[in-house]
Amino acid sequence: MDPASPTSGAAPLVYFVDGMDCASCVQKVEGMVNRLPGTAGVKTSFAKQTLKLELDEQQTPRAVLEKNLKALGYTPSVLETAQSTQSRAAPPHEDHGGHDHAEEDHAGHVHEVLPAGTPWYAGKQGKLVIFSGVLLALAWGFGFIEPGLSVSGYVAATVLGVWPLAKQAWASARLGDPFSINMLVSLAAIGAVLIGQAAEGAVVVFFFAIGELLEGVAAGRARAGIQALSALAPKTALLVEGSGTREVPADSLQIGQTVQVRPGGRVPADGTITAGTSSLDDSPVTGESMPVTKTVGDSVFAGSINTDGVLSIQVDRAATDNTIARIIELVEEAEGSKAATARFIDRFSRYYTPGVVLVSALVALVPPLLFGAQWYPWLYKGITLLLIGCPCALVLSVPAAITSGISAGTRRGLLIKGGAALETIGTVKTVAFDKTGTLTAGKPRVTDVLGAGVSEGEVLRLAAAVEAGSSHPLAQAITKEAAAKNVTAPASQDAKAIAGKGISATVEGRTLFISSPQHAASTLNVAPDLQSKLTALEEQGKTAVVLHSADEILGGLAIRDEPRADARAAIARLKSMGVNTVMLTGDNARTGRAIASGLGLEVQAELLPEDKLRLISELKKSGGVAMVGDGINDAPALAQADVGIAMGGGTDVALETADAALLRGRVGDVADLVQLSRDTMSNIKWNIAFALGLKAIFLVTTLLGYTNLWMAILADTGATAIVTANALRLLGWNGGSVKKAPAPSGLPASGSV
Repeated sequence: MDPASPTSGAAPLVYFVDGMDCASCVQKVEGMVNRLPGTAGVKTSFAKQTLKLELDEQQTPRAVLEKNLKALGYTPSVLETAQSTQSRAAPPHEDHGGHDHAEEDHAGHVHEVLPAGTPWYAGKQGKLVIFSGVLLALAWGFGFIEPGLSVSGYVAATVLGVWPLAKQAWASARLGDPFSINMLVSLAAIGAVLIGQAAEGAVVVFFFAIGELLEGVAAGRARAGIQALSALAPKTALLVEGSGTREVPADSLQIGQTVQVRPGGRVPADGTITAGTSSLDDSPVTGESMPVTKTVGDSVFAGSINTDGVLSIQVDRAATDNTIARIIELVEEAEGSKAATARFIDRFSRYYTPGVVLVSALVALVPPLLFGAQWYPWLYKGITLLLIGCPCALVLSVPAAITSGISAGTRRGLLIKGGAALETIGTVKTVAFDKTGTLTAGKPRVTDVLGAGVSEGEVLRLAAAVEAGSSHPLAQAITKEAAAKNVTAPASQDAKAIAGKGISATVEGRTLFISSPQHAASTLNVAPDLQSKLTALEEQGKTAVVLHSADEILGGLAIRDEPRADARAAIARLKSMGVNTVMLTGDNARTGRAIASGLGLEVQAELLPEDKLRLISELKKSGGVAMVGDGINDAPALAQADVGIAMGGGTDVALETADAALLRGRVGDVADLVQLSRDTMSNIKWNIAFALGLKAIFLVTTLLGYTNLWMAILADTGATAIVTANALRLLGWNGGSVKKAPAPSGLPASGSV
């Protein structure tokens, strides 16, 4: 059935699945769950070891699902059901459902979750590696004293290592996956013992155990990154009550309350400064390397560090909806959005592994049966091919790099909502930018006020009344200008936005409008003197608006929003990368041209939201298109583009619609996104080529008789380690370079999100 299609009577479930903490584990669990009748919406996270799905228990009882998970070697614990109010998975180190996961006896290929700081040799997999290694060493030593004891030692080491693999291979076969990695290794190890090569069988399972241990360590790094993010927000806050403060749990804060943050403390919630001025270190949240000075009216993020002054902050978001919580949620969801390359590898491995078993069987059986060749050499080659064909490195090559790339981006304030988006960003041919709040700083100010029949002060007073309550940057510029000049705006009612044209409201008993000069001229007669002044202001790169009633022009205002400091350099960098750039704006053509010419990009102006959609569709005919915007009117265009990118200061609608978000609000971060995508895909291609190339070499050398069993498993384990290590190099990505770099405060350099 289609896992994305909801079933009748299905109820949502969320499980903590102990041990499901790597890409192959997720693939195995998803495959089993999707094969069950009555399941839909299956989503997994190996970083938090969670399984989310909709389950129709009339078709598949919950007990059957849990029994199958346990058969695969995992321990499921229900975290959330349709009736549950709990919204988040508990951390992996917590005890769920009364189970002591540290002591749980798993049936097979799982990576146990060790407490932070626990050395690798303290876990079960570490102990298995050490014990089997000791047995190998003793068996080798006995070979110089008593060969019989040596063989027994090798057999014991093989049985010890292969037993859990064989159990899980059998469980996987019963649940619809007969050609698992565990099955290949089990067949090879058992076959080696049966043909008298117990020593090589023992080496096979020993090296495989080492590979499992290394993969578990890498999975631990992935979990550490999520846990580090979770730890950024403080657990307590100083709630302002009357003339004093009281310490309360940070997650109990409610919207509208006021908290105090002292020097050296962390901001406990997303909010707005109501008193005080201080420099804040946003690097734990956005990756911004330099502290930013903020004062009354500025927004702050939960987890930011207050460096000097005392701040009073009004809480704007609850703990479950603050910036850190949203980042964690987006990063977790990113794991479920696979890149096209990852989906191809998944499909390829479903045919590749059975093909390996078939080729191995043909190599082992055809020469002796059809050509009278000796059995032993060809059986040995067939068993060796089973190990060479293990797709460990191939399966890990894509998700390890994608996870590392998303993690590296997150630490630099580049939020990417999945592997599909990360892969696509680097292939776009055109980047389309909105103007206000995207290419410009989003902090416009009123530069000119023009009266037409009324005084300039009256124009500002009435305009501020019409724009009261609007969050648009131009509206806020007008209301701030009125406040700065101590102009008291009258009350207004029935305010409504007119898409692409302006806004209207009822003020002092009459309906007033603030419109673009073009829209005003289409309905009223604009005096030539006023029109020429407005045109001159627009040619200076200012945005002009007209205040009018239904039958009379009252005046005009000019607003200037300066381009972001890095915009010109960012546009030039994109062009050097072979990416075309264009500005799509609803502003007038003269203002658009003035801004665009200074930045060095093309412009399409005076656009309604539907015009942006049309232009993006036309641009897509020449290749992939990324749209960068921050406003509500940008949301349709963000969704229409191949990749939607929201600026960090944008609206919730834009952030939710986009495929990526720039938390630092820099235009240069768009070029960083493109470069990160290209570097990640280059890493993936190298990994795939290396994994397949190594297997091709060992295939030839095995058939020619140069490769033995332990060399084959060493090559497979080595390829897995090299591919994983190469993918983890992306964790040190630093704006176009892959190197070891210190992480911002609060995130480990070696962590993965």
